[in-house]
Amino acid sequence: MSQRDQISVSGQHILWVAGLGVGALTLTFVLGIQVGKNSASWRGPAQRGAEEELKDLPEPLLDQLKIFEGEGPDKLVPAAKVDTTPTKEEPKPEAKPAEKKPEPELWTLQLVATTDAGEAKRVAAKAKAAGFPTATLKEKGQLKVRLTTPAERAVMDKAAEKLKKAGLKSSPVKVE
Repeated sequence: MSQRDQISVSGQHILWVAGLGVGALTLTFVLGIQVGKNSASWRGPAQRGAEEELKDLPEPLLDQLKIFEGEGPDKLVPAAKVDTTPTKEEPKPEAKPAEKKPEPELWTLQLVATTDAGEAKRVAAKAKAAGFPTATLKEKGQLKVRLTTPAERAVMDKAAEKLKKAGLKSSPVKVE
Protein backbone atom coordinates (compact mmCIF):
# COMPACT_ATOMS: atom_id res chain seq x y z
CA MET A 1 0.00 0.00 0.00
CA SER A 2 1.16 3.39 -0.76
CA GLN A 3 1.03 6.35 1.50
CA ARG A 4 -1.80 7.77 -0.59
CA ASP A 5 -4.06 4.83 0.26
CA GLN A 6 -3.61 5.23 3.97
CA ILE A 7 -5.58 7.69 6.08
CA SER A 8 -3.77 9.23 8.94
CA VAL A 9 -5.81 10.62 11.81
CA SER A 10 -4.09 12.76 14.36
CA GLY A 11 -5.35 14.11 17.65
CA GLN A 12 -5.75 17.52 16.12
CA HIS A 13 -8.06 16.13 13.44
CA ILE A 14 -10.23 14.43 16.08
CA LEU A 15 -10.57 17.69 18.02
CA TRP A 16 -11.60 19.55 14.86
CA VAL A 17 -14.27 16.99 13.99
CA ALA A 18 -15.62 16.93 17.59
CA GLY A 19 -15.71 20.75 17.70
CA LEU A 20 -17.59 20.95 14.42
CA GLY A 21 -20.07 18.32 15.66
CA VAL A 22 -20.76 20.21 18.90
CA GLY A 23 -21.17 23.45 16.94
CA ALA A 24 -23.62 21.82 14.52
CA LEU A 25 -25.67 20.36 17.41
CA THR A 26 -25.77 23.73 19.21
CA LEU A 27 -26.89 25.52 16.05
CA THR A 28 -29.62 22.90 15.47
CA PHE A 29 -30.85 23.27 19.07
CA VAL A 30 -31.02 27.08 18.91
CA LEU A 31 -32.80 27.06 15.55
CA GLY A 32 -35.27 24.46 16.87
CA ILE A 33 -36.14 26.71 19.82
CA GLN A 34 -36.70 29.70 17.53
CA VAL A 35 -38.96 27.68 15.23
CA GLY A 36 -40.91 26.43 18.25
CA LYS A 37 -41.46 29.97 19.54
CA ASN A 38 -42.64 31.18 16.15
CA SER A 39 -45.02 28.26 15.63
CA ALA A 40 -46.52 28.85 19.10
CA SER A 41 -47.27 32.44 18.18
CA TRP A 42 -48.93 31.28 14.94
CA ARG A 43 -51.28 29.01 16.89
CA GLY A 44 -52.57 31.88 19.04
CA PRO A 45 -53.43 31.84 22.75
CA ALA A 46 -54.26 28.61 24.54
CA GLN A 47 -57.89 27.53 24.51
CA ARG A 48 -59.89 28.61 27.54
CA GLY A 49 -62.87 26.93 29.12
CA ALA A 50 -66.37 28.39 28.92
CA GLU A 51 -66.35 29.27 32.63
CA GLU A 52 -63.22 31.41 32.27
CA GLU A 53 -64.77 33.27 29.34
CA LEU A 54 -67.95 33.97 31.32
CA LYS A 55 -65.94 35.37 34.24
CA ASP A 56 -64.36 37.93 31.92
CA LEU A 57 -67.69 39.27 30.66
CA PRO A 58 -68.87 42.56 32.17
CA GLU A 59 -72.01 42.74 34.24
CA PRO A 60 -75.23 43.29 32.29
CA LEU A 61 -75.73 46.92 31.36
CA LEU A 62 -78.90 47.31 33.43
CA ASP A 63 -77.10 46.04 36.56
CA GLN A 64 -74.28 48.50 35.94
CA LEU A 65 -76.73 51.38 35.61
CA LYS A 66 -78.58 50.38 38.80
CA ILE A 67 -75.33 50.50 40.73
CA PHE A 68 -74.72 54.11 39.68
CA GLU A 69 -78.32 55.10 40.39
CA GLY A 70 -78.02 53.92 43.99
CA GLU A 71 -80.10 50.79 43.45
CA GLY A 72 -79.07 47.18 43.28
CA PRO A 73 -77.05 45.09 45.71
CA ASP A 74 -73.92 47.23 45.82
CA LYS A 75 -75.46 50.70 45.92
CA LEU A 76 -72.45 52.36 44.38
CA VAL A 77 -72.87 56.06 44.98
CA PRO A 78 -70.62 58.41 43.03
CA ALA A 79 -68.71 60.93 45.09
CA ALA A 80 -70.32 64.31 45.40
CA LYS A 81 -69.06 66.92 42.99
CA VAL A 82 -67.42 69.90 44.58
CA ASP A 83 -68.37 73.33 43.31
CA THR A 84 -65.11 75.18 42.74
CA THR A 85 -66.60 78.50 41.68
CA PRO A 86 -65.70 81.30 44.07
CA THR A 87 -68.60 82.58 46.12
CA LYS A 88 -69.10 85.99 47.55
CA GLU A 89 -69.34 85.86 51.26
CA GLU A 90 -72.38 87.63 52.50
CA PRO A 91 -72.39 89.05 55.98
CA LYS A 92 -74.14 86.65 58.31
CA PRO A 93 -76.52 88.02 60.87
CA GLU A 94 -75.08 87.57 64.30
CA ALA A 95 -76.99 85.05 66.33
CA LYS A 96 -77.47 85.31 70.03
CA PRO A 97 -75.39 82.83 71.98
CA ALA A 98 -78.50 81.31 73.55
CA GLU A 99 -79.99 80.48 70.12
CA LYS A 100 -76.92 78.73 68.81
CA LYS A 101 -76.75 75.02 69.59
CA PRO A 102 -73.76 73.14 68.32
CA GLU A 103 -74.72 70.24 66.12
CA PRO A 104 -73.15 66.95 67.12
CA GLU A 105 -70.40 65.74 64.84
CA LEU A 106 -71.49 62.77 62.78
CA TRP A 107 -69.19 59.85 62.03
CA THR A 108 -69.32 56.69 60.00
CA LEU A 109 -67.04 53.71 59.63
CA GLN A 110 -65.05 52.98 56.51
CA LEU A 111 -64.49 49.26 56.03
CA VAL A 112 -62.20 49.31 52.99
CA ALA A 113 -60.77 51.61 50.32
CA THR A 114 -59.65 49.66 47.26
CA THR A 115 -59.46 49.77 43.49
CA ASP A 116 -60.65 46.14 43.29
CA ALA A 117 -64.44 46.05 42.77
CA GLY A 118 -64.58 42.39 43.77
CA GLU A 119 -62.92 43.11 47.11
CA ALA A 120 -65.33 45.99 47.77
CA LYS A 121 -68.31 43.70 47.02
CA ARG A 122 -66.99 40.96 49.33
CA VAL A 123 -66.48 43.37 52.23
CA ALA A 124 -69.92 44.95 51.70
CA ALA A 125 -71.56 41.50 51.63
CA LYS A 126 -69.73 40.44 54.81
CA ALA A 127 -70.86 43.61 56.61
CA LYS A 128 -74.43 43.15 55.39
CA ALA A 129 -74.38 39.57 56.69
CA ALA A 130 -73.27 40.92 60.07
CA GLY A 131 -76.26 43.31 60.09
CA PHE A 132 -74.56 46.51 58.98
CA PRO A 133 -75.95 48.27 55.87
CA THR A 134 -73.20 49.69 53.69
CA ALA A 135 -72.76 52.06 50.78
CA THR A 136 -69.95 52.01 48.24
CA LEU A 137 -68.62 55.37 47.12
CA LYS A 138 -66.29 55.94 44.20
CA GLU A 139 -63.83 58.66 45.10
CA LYS A 140 -60.44 59.50 43.55
CA GLY A 141 -60.28 56.20 41.67
CA GLN A 142 -61.01 54.12 44.75
CA LEU A 143 -64.08 52.27 45.91
CA LYS A 144 -64.79 53.04 49.56
CA VAL A 145 -67.18 50.82 51.53
CA ARG A 146 -68.74 52.69 54.45
CA LEU A 147 -71.64 52.20 56.83
CA THR A 148 -74.75 54.00 55.58
CA THR A 149 -76.03 55.37 58.89
CA PRO A 150 -73.86 58.09 60.46
CA ALA A 151 -73.95 58.64 64.21
CA GLU A 152 -72.00 60.23 67.03
CA ARG A 153 -68.45 59.04 67.61
CA ALA A 154 -69.28 56.95 70.70
CA VAL A 155 -71.93 55.02 68.80
CA MET A 156 -69.53 54.40 65.92
CA ASP A 157 -66.86 53.17 68.33
CA LYS A 158 -69.31 50.56 69.65
CA ALA A 159 -70.19 49.58 66.07
CA ALA A 160 -66.48 49.23 65.31
CA GLU A 161 -66.16 46.74 68.17
CA LYS A 162 -69.07 44.69 66.78
CA LEU A 163 -67.52 44.78 63.31
CA LYS A 164 -64.20 43.62 64.74
CA LYS A 165 -65.96 40.64 66.36
CA ALA A 166 -67.45 39.86 62.93
CA GLY A 167 -63.94 39.86 61.44
CA LEU A 168 -64.06 43.27 59.78
CA LYS A 169 -61.60 46.10 60.31
CA SER A 170 -62.91 49.64 60.22
CA SER A 171 -61.74 53.21 60.46
CA PRO A 172 -63.84 56.13 61.72
CA VAL A 173 -64.55 58.84 59.14
CA LYS A 174 -66.08 62.21 59.91
CA VAL A 175 -69.20 62.90 57.83
CA GLU A 176 -69.21 66.34 56.26
